[in-house]
Amino acid sequence: MGLFNNISEVSDGSANSQGMSAAEGLASIALVAIAADGYLSSQEGQDMTMMLSRLQLFSRYSEDMLHRLFDQLLERLKQRGPADLVNQAKAVLSQPLRETAFAIATDLVLSDRTVTSQEQAFLDDLYRILEVPGDTALQIVQVMTIKHRG
Repeated sequence: MGLFNNISEVSDGSANSQGMSAAEGLASIALVAIAADGYLSSQEGQDMTMMLSRLQLFSRYSEDMLHRLFDQLLERLKQRGPADLVNQAKAVLSQPLRETAFAIATDLVLSDRTVTSQEQAFLDDLYRILEVPGDTALQIVQVMTIKHRG
């Protein structure tokens, strides 16, 4: 059974029990994206941290705080699985931030220039779960593909 086979399952209702912030929600989506192929490299973690640090939501986070957040979310991912993290994130992200989360996830998936079938399935599931309109999701994928051509 793959890591992402049950990503669209319904949460057990504890989506906000951890008190997740919007920043943590966005970081959760990014983390699940880089883990979508079943492998987490240190380079992917660095890419994620650098990408998030550029966002206004993380302007008050030091590099150390981002690393601690990454470690905490990684522990949640291991304990509760990707579906739980995605559902918690969805509960705290506004619609515009859901679109941002999908864009970041797509950017991270494409960053190594190899997209596995698990990563493709993850992105297909993610845009639906986050309720990103299909035409918007397609535009995001197209732009990120263009970005990563060079």
